[in-house]
Amino acid sequence: MPRPKNPRRVKFIPEITYFKPVGVPLAHLKEVNLNVDELEAVRLVDYDNKGQEESADKMGISQSTIQRILASARKKIAQGLILGQAIRVKGGEKNMVNNGNGRPGKGRGFGQGRGRGRKGGPLQAGPGGYCSCPNPECDYQEAHQPGKPCYQQVCPKCGSQLIRKREE
Repeated sequence: MPRPKNPRRVKFIPEITYFKPVGVPLAHLKEVNLNVDELEAVRLVDYDNKGQEESADKMGISQSTIQRILASARKKIAQGLILGQAIRVKGGEKNMVNNGNGRPGKGRGFGQGRGRGRKGGPLQAGPGGYCSCPNPECDYQEAHQPGKPCYQQVCPKCGSQLIRKREE
């Protein structure tokens, strides 16, 4: 049995965790899973223009490990873009370093203790709003029903997955 991986230090958890080609229903797409630690490595090296050694120090891993993580992440991103597959950011070995309020995180994962979900914020659950078809050629919308997520419903006109819209 292989030895368990050490958790990587991650400072950034994205709010948007799914990317897919426009106009293709999710049911027809294959999915590529990009781990949170892979996204963090890409963010540090490619987006923040930090060197591999500095990025490895920030994540608490060796330079050779970050090199392997980057190679894996870049291959998954290229596969998603070239083959038109959906890219989902999920999972991986991680420890939250800082959750935005200056205190270290507890490694609780997505949305925990960050003012989202039922506790409030832009992604809160609750009354109001409506489920709308994202297809610009389709104008279908219906009132949102609490307890029934919009993304689990399908547009009866065009078959696209519905999205939640808030009343402004």
